[in-house]
Amino acid sequence: MSSSTDYTMFDNPRQVLLDRRRFLTSTASGLGAVALSSLLCREGLAGGSAASGAAGPLSATHHVPRARRVIHVFSPGGVSHVDTFDYRPELNRMDGRKLTGKGQLDPFFGRPGVLRKSFFPFRQYGESGTWVSDLFPHLATCVDDLTFFHAVVTKSSSHTPACFQMNTGFTQAGYPGLGSWLSYGLGTMNEELPTFVVLPDHRGLPNGGTNNWTNGFLPARHQGTAFSTKQNTSPVPNLATPESVSPRARSQALETLAGFNRNFARRHPGDDELAARIAAYELAARMQTSIPEAVDFRTETRETQQLYGMDDERTAGFARNCLLARRLIERGVQFVQLYNGGALGSPRINWDAHEDLVRNHNNQGILLDRPLAGLLQDLKRRGMLEDTLVLWTSEFGRTPFTQGEGGLGRDHHPLCFTVWMAGAGLKPGLHYGQSDEVGYQPAENATTVYDLHATILHLLGIDHERLTYYHNGIDRRLTDVHGHVIQDVLA
Repeated sequence: MSSSTDYTMFDNPRQVLLDRRRFLTSTASGLGAVALSSLLCREGLAGGSAASGAAGPLSATHHVPRARRVIHVFSPGGVSHVDTFDYRPELNRMDGRKLTGKGQLDPFFGRPGVLRKSFFPFRQYGESGTWVSDLFPHLATCVDDLTFFHAVVTKSSSHTPACFQMNTGFTQAGYPGLGSWLSYGLGTMNEELPTFVVLPDHRGLPNGGTNNWTNGFLPARHQGTAFSTKQNTSPVPNLATPESVSPRARSQALETLAGFNRNFARRHPGDDELAARIAAYELAARMQTSIPEAVDFRTETRETQQLYGMDDERTAGFARNCLLARRLIERGVQFVQLYNGGALGSPRINWDAHEDLVRNHNNQGILLDRPLAGLLQDLKRRGMLEDTLVLWTSEFGRTPFTQGEGGLGRDHHPLCFTVWMAGAGLKPGLHYGQSDEVGYQPAENATTVYDLHATILHLLGIDHERLTYYHNGIDRRLTDVHGHVIQDVLA
């Protein structure tokens, strides 16, 4: 175990046992008993597992935080930077030529075609004069609030490893997501709701599935809680208590289980697996009242719902997620992640534009543009952008040349792509880094995913080198052994 005063903390096994007993004793009746009994009966006495080791929120941040919460919008499939936010006039002039002078071209499918100018016209917007393609007419009106990173690089050209790195810092499965690290490091601001909520695309999961928001080796309670985002379904399945079972029957069942649990605790002192499971069920009990209120949009004005695009059946699904994200962070959720695209590699419903980029990006752009712009505008007018960090990423970009001779699509491109952030602690309207003349590789201020993560943690008051968790002999951290805070983007 680490003996440092950094953020590597371990539960006291005796305290775990006391907390477990106190909880089991105090919840033998009432709403908590009703929900807890049902859940424990459904899964068994000690089903599942929880990570052992460090746990609990940290007592203080390393420095004064600029942001209090994060909304991360992730667009799986690989959004083309040269067709969205990275205007390259030279690419227009070189349209139809072979790319030379860049060494061996090695795209994912190994068939580099010819350079292709942007499939969409670009225009300048705002006081910053930011170039944005016609794909995003609504987001274009928000550019003076955005901070762009135009020379981001990642380690893999394959969807799943690249998704993992953007979300967890590592290309392999099994590492904690950014939201899990924040849950572990900062704790909760509302005991009635999860600290880390995921709103998947209602059409399917991204490449890598739930591994994108796993707790990894962190304690189980730091895993992302994925809500159902399908229309006319409960966001948290199985949360309601069946009317056929009376509170008295629930209470009696809980009393019986409490006896089993006390015996189990005595036989296994310091084993916190059961305590972690019970803590999750305790939260589920509280969510029976907090979730219905959080997802009730009837208190939102018609104007607000239209701002997000809920009046358009094409955008209504993602619009609901964006509005729910705002309502969740208002109620103390620390980290909300929204997915714009899914279905595990289907180009029809994510940004994977190998065959026909215009069709693919038009379809996806419509879904993203108005709802995300509405979220930014709503946060700003409510004064919430001042202490909220909004982050938009994909796993990589797309090649400035076509995929194959005469192709209408572009291949995966991890060598250079664009990410933007907005909100607390950032210089708005700033462009950091620059791609080369055709958007192939960084020309200035290359930015790694580690740098992005280090900067995000810094904005939340955390030194990325000191947020650690002792696991398998190593003080693990989100940024591994890499990463630098990008000081130039800080306000």
